[in-house]
Amino acid sequence: MVSEVLRRRPGLRLGRSWTTRPPRGREVPEGKYVHVSREAFLAARERGEFLEWAEVYGELYGTPRREVEGALEEGEEVLLELDVQGALQVKQALPGAVLVFLAPPSIGELAERLRGRGTENEASLSRRLEAARWEMEMAREFDHVVVNRRVEEAVQEVLKILEAEGLPGKGRPHA
Repeated sequence: MVSEVLRRRPGLRLGRSWTTRPPRGREVPEGKYVHVSREAFLAARERGEFLEWAEVYGELYGTPRREVEGALEEGEEVLLELDVQGALQVKQALPGAVLVFLAPPSIGELAERLRGRGTENEASLSRRLEAARWEMEMAREFDHVVVNRRVEEAVQEVLKILEAEGLPGKGRPHA
């Protein structure tokens, strides 16, 4: 979905995250993640290089501060694809950030989608669903909530939000 939003909104830049998670199937080196060792991640974190960071299911994820702030200084809009922890950290660091919570239609539908990916065993699926329940409660902390029933509809809704919230030429992060 994020790639479709980026395709349809020229000038919107995707903020790449660092992660200690190994690459999955078709992930490419120039994609949304920079895969690094745990040691490299921890060293960057200690130097204060992340705008936000979190440990999710045993792996570390973080958004390099320099990349986002540099793009914003150049007047670009930046789209960050984050978990709830990271989005709330971004909002604290950059109060002008616009947070959009992408919600599943239901926990049951989320479970089916995760099963369909084939990347989860039952223990992992249970852990993810429990986390999703907490995340859905935290949606009230976001500026907007988009329910992802069908990808095309969700993309359209996100684009409308970006249009309404965007400040062309002033640079504003969206998470």
